[in-house]
Amino acid sequence: PCFRCTGTIERAIASVAAQTVVPEEVILVDDASGDGTRLLLHEISRRYAPGWIKLVLLDENVGAGSARNAGWAIATQPLIAFLDADDAWHFRKIEIQHGYMIANPEVALSGHGFRLLKQGVLPYWEVSKGAGQRITKWRMMLSNRFVTPSVMIRRDVSHRFIDRQRYMEDHMLWLSVVCAGAPVVKLPAALAAIYKDPFGVTGLSSRVWLMERSDLGNYKRLYASRCINSLQFGTLVVYSVLKYLRRLVIYSIYLRWKK
Repeated sequence: PCFRCTGTIERAIASVAAQTVVPEEVILVDDASGDGTRLLLHEISRRYAPGWIKLVLLDENVGAGSARNAGWAIATQPLIAFLDADDAWHFRKIEIQHGYMIANPEVALSGHGFRLLKQGVLPYWEVSKGAGQRITKWRMMLSNRFVTPSVMIRRDVSHRFIDRQRYMEDHMLWLSVVCAGAPVVKLPAALAAIYKDPFGVTGLSSRVWLMERSDLGNYKRLYASRCINSLQFGTLVVYSVLKYLRRLVIYSIYLRWKK
């Protein structure tokens, strides 16, 4: 998904092109950026082999989750990996994760670790393969175990990102998969680079209530789908609110420290 990402998208694509096992196709979805993003995407697509980069150009801004769904809809390969326009992959990401998914066809979704890097630092470090760890429903319920650029999922999984949900939409998809009983696994290697702090630095923290409301909405959907019962739903709501209050305290301390 691409939204006003002219400063970072070239780094993201370069990290895909540098893979030891190069993906068959790359799908870039312009989420109605309204700036120079679309022109840059066309320019980038011409730098690589014809047809390797496919463009989906949306006329309305629908959010990252719906943009990913739009790309998913035209994907031709059996496995799909997500990458945000301001992040990057380690050069062995596809080699390791794709290899694992092929060797373990029962696994519907896998994720892995990541590193938080400073701008200008490339995603090059030593990695080693290791056994995957099964993520249970309750481990996934209590916290989002995967950053989105770490996830690889089978294309024929029936679940999708909730249309137009702009916060916690990734966690909702992982929850839907694990609640359906499909195996979900975390690989130990750090194979993604994140260039923004997941919480507190780049502005998402200023919308922390919207994130909390989406978190509560996710639990409500799981209750409606009978993935959890009423007692479990109530417990998770209390737990989520406590996490929300903790985030507020952390962010308050961060702001004071920054001053």
